Amino acid sequence: MGKIYYMMGKSSSGKDTLFKEVKEALPELKTITLYTTRPIREGEQEGVEYFFVSEDTLNTYEKQGKIIEFRAYDTVHGVWKYATIDDGQVDLENADYLVIGTLESYDKIRRYYGADRLVPIYIEVEDGERLMRALKREQEQEAPKYAELCRRFLADTKDFSEENLKNFGIQKRFKNDDRTRCLEEIIGEIRHGKL
Repeated sequence: MGKIYYMMGKSSSGKDTLFKEVKEALPELKTITLYTTRPIREGEQEGVEYFFVSEDTLNTYEKQGKIIEFRAYDTVHGVWKYATIDDGQVDLENADYLVIGTLESYDKIRRYYGADRLVPIYIEVEDGERLMRALKREQEQEAPKYAELCRRFLADTKDFSEENLKNFGIQKRFKNDDRTRCLEEIIGEIRHGKL
């Protein structure tokens, strides 16, 4: 029986970097690429981080009944939508998966595939450090979006509240104050879960 190892954490917690490093260390893990209507960022690739699609494409998937989970965020640049689509990427009878998402998407994926199939991997970073990382990353963009950075930071505080973490059964945390140690702990958790 396959598992979905579901990485999540507040923005700028380092989950994207850790995801890539876990995937490199455990290449047997498959991934699930999400869909989004948000603009592609510098350094991202179509079909790698996301499938960057139009509203019309998402509407077509909805009409076909293929949306597993869906989120819309009213950003300072308009509404950005994210979705997991039942498009044939997942075969839990034959593979394990590594995924990045939000707490909300974790809950919907857990309901769709079953709680016994999902293993939460919650990445944590002290808020001051996280804010500095976010600012540095945004400064490297050709057109920094500082207002959106602030919106995401504040939204994450609410979304990943202690109450929400408790409600969704997130107990174990991986502190990303030392990336090498954090990576080793995550890999150990996945290897242990696959035994």
